[in-house]
Amino acid sequence: MIVNGSPTDTPPAPGQCLRTYLRTAGHLDVKKGCDAGDCGACTVLVDGQPRQSCLVPAVRAADAEVTTLAGLGASDDLHPTQRTFLEAQGFQCGFCTAGFVLTASTGACTDRDLKGNLCRCTGYRSIRDAIAGTSRDAATTPAVGESTRPPAAVDVVTGRAAYTLDVPATDPTTDPATDTLHLAVLQSPHSHAAITRIDTAAAEALPGVHLVLTHRDDPGVLFSTARHDSRLDDPDDTRVLDDVVRFTGQRVAAVVADSPAIAEAALGLLTVEYDVRPAVHDPEAARAAGAPRVHGEKDPVTSRISEPGRNVVAQTHGEVGDVPAGLAAATHRVHGTWRTARVNQAAMETHAARAWLDAPLAEGGRLVVRSSSQVPFLVRDELAHVLGLEPTQVRVTTGRVGGGFGGKQEMLVEDLVALAVLRLAERGVHRPVQWELTREQQFTLVPGRHPFRVEVELGADADGVLTAMRLDVLSDTGAYGNHAVGVLFHGCHESVALYRCANKRVDAEAVYTHTVPAGAFRGYGLGQVIFAIESALDDLAREVGLSAAEIRRRNAVVPGDELVVNGPAVDDIVHATDGLPQCLDLVEQALAASEDGPPGPGWLVGEGLAAAMIATIPPRGHHSTATVTLTEDGSVEVGVGSAEFGNGSATVHVQLVATALGDRVDPDRIRVRGGDTDAAAYDTGAYGSTGSVVAGGAVHAAAQDLARLLDAGETRRPLVGSGEHHGTPRSVAFNVHGVRVAVHPPTGEVRVLRSVHAADAGVVLNPEQLRGQVEGGVAQGFGSALQEEVRLEDGVVTTRTFRDYRVPQIGQVPHTEVLFADTVDPVGPHGAKSMSEAPYNPVAPAVANAVRDATGRRPRELPMSRDRVWRLLTSEEDPCPTP
Repeated sequence: MIVNGSPTDTPPAPGQCLRTYLRTAGHLDVKKGCDAGDCGACTVLVDGQPRQSCLVPAVRAADAEVTTLAGLGASDDLHPTQRTFLEAQGFQCGFCTAGFVLTASTGACTDRDLKGNLCRCTGYRSIRDAIAGTSRDAATTPAVGESTRPPAAVDVVTGRAAYTLDVPATDPTTDPATDTLHLAVLQSPHSHAAITRIDTAAAEALPGVHLVLTHRDDPGVLFSTARHDSRLDDPDDTRVLDDVVRFTGQRVAAVVADSPAIAEAALGLLTVEYDVRPAVHDPEAARAAGAPRVHGEKDPVTSRISEPGRNVVAQTHGEVGDVPAGLAAATHRVHGTWRTARVNQAAMETHAARAWLDAPLAEGGRLVVRSSSQVPFLVRDELAHVLGLEPTQVRVTTGRVGGGFGGKQEMLVEDLVALAVLRLAERGVHRPVQWELTREQQFTLVPGRHPFRVEVELGADADGVLTAMRLDVLSDTGAYGNHAVGVLFHGCHESVALYRCANKRVDAEAVYTHTVPAGAFRGYGLGQVIFAIESALDDLAREVGLSAAEIRRRNAVVPGDELVVNGPAVDDIVHATDGLPQCLDLVEQALAASEDGPPGPGWLVGEGLAAAMIATIPPRGHHSTATVTLTEDGSVEVGVGSAEFGNGSATVHVQLVATALGDRVDPDRIRVRGGDTDAAAYDTGAYGSTGSVVAGGAVHAAAQDLARLLDAGETRRPLVGSGEHHGTPRSVAFNVHGVRVAVHPPTGEVRVLRSVHAADAGVVLNPEQLRGQVEGGVAQGFGSALQEEVRLEDGVVTTRTFRDYRVPQIGQVPHTEVLFADTVDPVGPHGAKSMSEAPYNPVAPAVANAVRDATGRRPRELPMSRDRVWRLLTSEEDPCPTP
């Protein structure tokens, strides 16, 4: 075939798909996203037609002309479609961009044409703009307040941006296709079982197999896959490989071989015998007497598990004021129970890592891990802890990461590839090992959003002022407690603290079940609890006779108020700007400015609104260091540990440096080196929307330090400015979402007619980028609200592909009007607030409130899929009765 104009006569391997053939030949701009033709990340042109190369047998492309993104145009000679994507900033992480650009380059521009191309980051508006040829005014300078293009923009649209596995192995003189070893994992077929015997002999005898790892190779250290600044925030309940499996899909054994095909074949030669044990899949039943214990043998003190004998990982019970008295005094009361589903982050790039030794450890070498991580420093430190190394013996680095959304705030692949490298080294084998998860493993092995059950009772006086709030919250963390503590406490914090009320009570527990673990996801628990509170508040507004916006105005906290949940208020949050009233006004006015009628006969139309508050920095520690170096050749290098995965932190860091240095340097020569434990002294990681306010705060301080040195007449080169940010004090940001929907009772379809989002982001550092972050969060909110759900049957995940799970396609995400409040934050750099996580949180309750307005029936379960809405409207019973 001819690839990008050059003939190749290398024969494909038997059964090899075109995508794998092309990547093996070095065309790394062809991405692996789903292996099922669902996402379009691997799209190439075959004889001028877009084809999903994971579905095309390589032999079928014989004699064809194949064009990848890199062959469509070069950085100095962009194809017109590449240029429009550049000018419209039609990407965020960019992992899906090749597929969209190549498909659109053929003139395929309709929603139907593009339904096979998925984007998880953008919300699709910027992609639509790119396809339509709508360009943004290019910023003349990368200063704060400008819609500066990302530093990697040209690399993304030309296919040069290097993601996790888009690099050769460590030794450039070797062929990475043969030098790098590949790891494959055997997953458990049982929800709960003890491994009584593993026979590895046949697998080890297979030619090309170099290593088989089982629980006998486990380092013997309990840890958590969740990563936080303090490793003590999460329970130590996990092993690299355990002799007890606690969910269907858990890692049982690993094979390391010359190729993925050999490794997979070897898995079939492993003989494993299990002692199958009783399992519990329901979180309500998990706490009951006699229920199977998931981690009953663990020590509650050393493992930091609240009550292992009751399957309770974490809990909080407390009250301020007198809730029974507040309810008794109420003129109006509402009471209900709401449930949310498991949701998958569905980042386009699956979890992946490659590890190697740059020299023997005994000779001062280091274990190097290239990972798709949001938290390279935290992974480095935990790898050292688990493997018995010093942190100085480990380096973790990232390339460009293809989306994260909290899912890569974990250590899920790095531990196993690192262990394999060390075990091979003990045998005298020094070769890199990599593991790239399949899309099915992303659903069956990787933690997603915690399912919640939230009971809410509210009381208010005749004027709609709250007299009491009572919540009972149950979180299902699955088989392991990664992020269970943080998600539970965070989910119950700003959601409750948003409202002034003298009498509050919260009882909340996170429990183990024998199901796929839950973890970190955009919003980090707030979205689940906000769904319940904002729905209950909407019902209360109807009882009182107030508008949705007015009841929130009367009850929301104002600057100077303490943020109270069920105990003492936190003391490091500065609530100095009041953006919520502005956001409420903006959404109300936008909804009133237009009228959207029903799309046809039999449709019912309603409006809904919901609010959310979020702290701009996570609690319990988040800090960053950075350097800004003026080099001998006059360029500026920014050294920061924060990773870039579509969050836009690298763009903001360039803007902060350019603004601080002004005309002292050429702004076009500012370069960011990030996502590497060698790039800075420390960075907690890119989560909790901290890329701008914490890592950005450190970069801002370093740039100011360099500016002072230059103003003092320093002439030495290189000249280094240093800065840091300690993650405190924190502030709060507000978001309000409003929708108008149409509901079709005969089918249960919910159609969004109008979507408006107002964000209190402080000073907007990059308007186009921030708008994209809001749109992406809102799109994920619509997915959770209407269609996304990881479904299980007897503990087995049945939604294992995008087509079954139903990630929203371009035609399923409505346009959202994004509006910004006018505030200046005293904490963030230049007055900015963080905003990547926040937009997700109020979307689902706004949709639920609109469905209630249209139909008179209250949705109480997510997602509000057609079948659920149909049952809601046809059933005489409450689908989620209060206990």
